[in-house]
Amino acid sequence: MYYKCEYYQNIPIEDFENETVKILKKDDPLHLHKSFAHYSPTPIILLKDLSHKLGIKELWVKDESKRFNLQAFKVLGASYAIHKFLQKNKGNYIFCTATDGNHGTAVAWASKLFHQKAKIFVPEYTVNSRIKKIENEGAKVVIVKGNYDKTVRVATEEANKYGYHLIQDTSWKGYTKIPALITAGYTTIFREMENIINLPGKPEIDMILIQAGVGSLASAAVYYYRNRYQNNCPRIICVEPTEADCLLESVKHNKIRTSRKSQRTIMTGLNCGTPSLIAWQILKRGVDLFISIPDPYTIKAMQLLYYPEGKDVQILSGESGAAGLGGLIALLTNPDLNEIKQKIGLNKSSKVLIFNTEGITDPIHFNKLIKMNKINHL
Repeated sequence: MYYKCEYYQNIPIEDFENETVKILKKDDPLHLHKSFAHYSPTPIILLKDLSHKLGIKELWVKDESKRFNLQAFKVLGASYAIHKFLQKNKGNYIFCTATDGNHGTAVAWASKLFHQKAKIFVPEYTVNSRIKKIENEGAKVVIVKGNYDKTVRVATEEANKYGYHLIQDTSWKGYTKIPALITAGYTTIFREMENIINLPGKPEIDMILIQAGVGSLASAAVYYYRNRYQNNCPRIICVEPTEADCLLESVKHNKIRTSRKSQRTIMTGLNCGTPSLIAWQILKRGVDLFISIPDPYTIKAMQLLYYPEGKDVQILSGESGAAGLGGLIALLTNPDLNEIKQKIGLNKSSKVLIFNTEGITDPIHFNKLIKMNKINHL
């Protein structure tokens, strides 16, 4: 595990200009999302008894498993990007993307919402339940022999060859506008908490743990909190799987690098080999701590949410959805992290926010993990 701990409390991210920042400054995705049928803010839940068990003051969970009955936050980005594209380009299109599951479902759902077609490319390891979910939204699914990065390349090549319009949630040189719009769409998550914990002047939390694959959601969080709070910004901790640690690899070398690990992790939605260019440009300036966690920590987190403490409510969290809590468990229980835990100020007075980014997207695997012997040794 590698970490860095640098504090940027006096540096608003908006001072740094890239495609995402320009869009984030002027766009209001929440207005669009509120216009959708059956819209409602996803719940923000205080787990009092789990907070006590973990030895912190408060643990808040933003539960994105309730988002539009799709069980994941991804639809916020895909719908906003497709909406903005269609505003300027009237007509009928085929939208395509590469995905480990949730983003593909989101692109399919949004395409159907706007009366468009979708073609979704998935890595060969994608489970059947996620493929069926995409197909149920009316999209055609293409299985690619290879990992996520290979699937992104194939989707891009197919889009260029056949005239599809790529709605990809990662970016690279020459492809930034759509990923920037997707990132902007994710800010709805944080805007919805403004009357609960993201209060004016100072937030009701002092630490955020947010999971990352290519880093788009995490970069939206960094932008939102750094610019809303500046000197009162909570600590921001970025969590990724040990076996797909592309952000940690990039931090080590101070430039975008591909993970050198196996890219085999149960956290499928975070199983990404290379960071998004525009996300990395924000994350490297605004994250206080990058950590990676092995799979047992997220299994433990899933179990803690599924079997609630005391009077806490049950939360259904998939493998990627529980990664933020997995990172918190690692920091609180791994003696090798005591020094960094003290450095970032994680203690019994801490008020922590995590994000359940997905619910049960792979029912068979989910049931195996929550029914296995509870992991107590962490």
